[in-house]
Amino acid sequence: MKSLVRLFPDLAPWRSSRDFRLLWVQGIVAFFASFMALIALPLQIKELTDSPFAVGAMGAVELVPLVVFGLYGGALADAVDRRKVIVATEAGLGVLALVLLLNALLPRPLLWPLYVVAAGVSALAGLQRPALDSLMARIVPHEQQTAAAALNSLRWQVGSIAGPALAGLVVAYAGHAPAYAVAVAGFVVSVLLCRRLSPAPPAHDADKPSLRGIVEGARYAWSRPVLLGTYAIDLAAMFFAFPNTIFPFLADELDADWSLGLMYAAGSVGSLVLGLTSGWTSKVRRHGLLVVAGATGWGVAIAAAGWFGNIWLVLLCLAFAGAGDMLSGLGRSTIWNQTIPEELRGRLAGIEVLSYSVGPQLGQVRAGTMAGWTGTRAAVWSGGVACVASVGLLCLALPKLLSYDAATDEDALARKARRETPAAAGGSA
Repeated sequence: MKSLVRLFPDLAPWRSSRDFRLLWVQGIVAFFASFMALIALPLQIKELTDSPFAVGAMGAVELVPLVVFGLYGGALADAVDRRKVIVATEAGLGVLALVLLLNALLPRPLLWPLYVVAAGVSALAGLQRPALDSLMARIVPHEQQTAAAALNSLRWQVGSIAGPALAGLVVAYAGHAPAYAVAVAGFVVSVLLCRRLSPAPPAHDADKPSLRGIVEGARYAWSRPVLLGTYAIDLAAMFFAFPNTIFPFLADELDADWSLGLMYAAGSVGSLVLGLTSGWTSKVRRHGLLVVAGATGWGVAIAAAGWFGNIWLVLLCLAFAGAGDMLSGLGRSTIWNQTIPEELRGRLAGIEVLSYSVGPQLGQVRAGTMAGWTGTRAAVWSGGVACVASVGLLCLALPKLLSYDAATDEDALARKARRETPAAAGGSA
């Protein structure tokens, strides 16, 4: 019985932190709103153009704003009250959802505003995510970081299962405008919840956002092979094996248009199952192994999804891919929150945003381009094979990631000591 209980999620962060509870609930609302728009947007581009290149181009449009504002957002998170950044950017996302709604209500919706909004969402996400991610290391105790990452991933999966499934139904039976309207309402609720968070001011000696500060954070990351390995593996996995943007064409090729919503939700189902049985991960110390095992499993499952021609086997493979992605994500989040100093947390969170966001954006371009050249299924399975190969090469190049142990790593021990001595971090750790 005890072994069964250990599989259940560790709820310690939920019990110990009011701000964690607020962010958890706000995250469900925001994810639900975001996925309503994220599913409706590429479907609307497909409807207007019937071109995989046009859908894949959305990733190219989002890339530059994400890089620029992600790096700046990291420096901003170290210099200003993180709560203010979160509230302002969440309100901005609501405004962009309103633009999508108004465009969808036109007699003949325009194509170019869809790309403009996609770029705007990318910019705001780049500004917001470092503030959100760096806040987690402050509001959750050091020893509860893996449990917090598991609960956050569980929250994400709840939203990403319900969001795509419902958005697919709403768009199919009611049109794009109702999906965007739900997104607008969700962002309004999210802003109200974010306003209830405790203030999160920077350290007293924090510098203003600057290029020098961003470079300082990049140098720190480059000097830490473990951190570098987490970024590189995630980038490679998402670049080679993120075929979500061509799911509408994969559904057509498998003669299963009805399955599109399930395709988008399948990975989240796999992640949800892993999240509901994630209690054991709180006892893991070799988090680098979680990163590598999860990324490898992701690549193998995506390759199989592209190879099989049966829709139910494809959905099963996508579910296994989601479980692998979550396992890798737990390892990455724990390493980041346990090793990075508080004064660099925002800037390193900006680099983290690039590692797990730029990859999918480039992956959309890769998938859309290859689908146009080689066919949809070939674009999927070849990406999975390339993912597995790249993870293996990165493990050989960065062996310290595999040997990482939270109980002996110098950075993890130093971060824990500072976390337990707030005065050593200007009272903000």
